[in-house]
Amino acid sequence: MSFDKEKALKMVNDFCRNTLMDTLEIVYTDVGEGFLEAKMPVNPRVHQPMGLLHGGATVALAESVGSAASLLFVNPEVTEVRGIEISANHLRAKKEGVVTGTARIIHQGRSLHLWEIRVTDEEGRLISLCKLTNMVMPRRAPQAPKGGE
Repeated sequence: MSFDKEKALKMVNDFCRNTLMDTLEIVYTDVGEGFLEAKMPVNPRVHQPMGLLHGGATVALAESVGSAASLLFVNPEVTEVRGIEISANHLRAKKEGVVTGTARIIHQGRSLHLWEIRVTDEEGRLISLCKLTNMVMPRRAPQAPKGGE
């Protein structure tokens, strides 16, 4: 992967404005050969009723970082990326602080990307281990309005 690190981070962070990633305060913080990293604060906005990090918020972080990582391997002007399967094993609880999701490519095919996403705490302890499969497909052309206009 040959790219400018700052340009790549700006692209994925800008791409996520006014989306779920913005709502969850997910910020992409590092990128390199075959990986992308994002951070998410753990606070009441992402808690389940028992005051712990919600598994769904963890999965949202994992899918967000894995999908954004696939965007770095394709030309987003002509290609779309769709998550088609995600699995997660939640291994440790988290009440507050920050979690980091790091997506590493396992398989990069023309039409499928397989990612392993490790969600860790500030000490590097594993919170969740996730696997994401993304489908890569041609971007659809915008449809013309009905009625011949």
